Amino acid sequence: MKKTNHSIRALAATGVLALAAAGAHAQDATAGKAVFAQCVACHSVDGTNGAGPTLKGIVGSKSGEVAGFRFSRAMKNAGITWDAKTLDAYIANPQTAIPGNVMPFSGLPDAKQRADLIAYLLTLK
Repeated sequence: MKKTNHSIRALAATGVLALAAAGAHAQDATAGKAVFAQCVACHSVDGTNGAGPTLKGIVGSKSGEVAGFRFSRAMKNAGITWDAKTLDAYIANPQTAIPGNVMPFSGLPDAKQRADLIAYLLTLK
């Protein structure tokens, strides 16, 4: 019986730790909008292209396919569908995610800021 109680307690403790870890990385779209301030010099959220393509509707779209924007060959050929996972990898290190792309941004190393930014991008439909 002691083994069972110990196992149940260990399992419960593991569950609590997993929930705490998940909460530590919860996405906050409002905070993500503030992070987006780093992107606004090149990207819009209203559908217009600038130095970079608009990010309105980016989630679910294909890399290199925003109408009216001239993409690098690397971006056109990447064959990526933008979702939380692919955006996270790209925002973390654009040149590693898509070698040869021409976005002059070295990446956002902070995982929480990336999660918040992606949460904000998810609101841009």
